[in-house]
Formats: sequence, C-alpha cells, structure tokens
Amino acid sequence: MRTVIDKVFFEHPATVDESYSEHLIFAWSFGLELIGAGIAALTHALVPCLFERTASTTVKRLHAIIVNRTAASQPEMAPDPLAFI
Repeated sequence: MRTVIDKVFFEHPATVDESYSEHLIFAWSFGLELIGAGIAALTHALVPCLFERTASTTVKRLHAIIVNRTAASQPEMAPDPLAFI
C-alpha cells in the first residue's frame, strides 16, 4: 500500500528516473530559467531592442531538454498509424 507521502513526493520523480532531490533541483533550475525568459520577454515588450531573442532561445533550449529527457525515460514505442485521425 502506497502512502500519501510516497504518492505526493516520490511517485512522479520515479517516472523520470529521478530521486526527489534530483527532481527538485531540476525543476527549480528549469523554473528559474523560465522566469528569466519571462522577464526578458517583458523587458523586450517595453524596449524592443533589448533581449530580442533571449526568451525564444531559452524556450527552444528548454524544450529540447524536456523532449530528450522524456524520450530517455519512456520505452520505445512504435508510431501509431492512426495518430493523424
């Protein structure tokens, strides 16, 4: 029987092959980068010559990290031939 503590703190990190502390560090660093990109985008909105590509570059880089991380933690699956429907 899984405890509430296991479900709340350990179940999700295990799905990406991380301990709670590894997941905490990854999520915090990811979140801080997103906050930085958001601040850059807001600054760019006010002064367009500043941070012209900072937010988009950060989002693209973080997206690549998530895609590679997700692919590494999930088993190889055959493409669904009906996925386009």
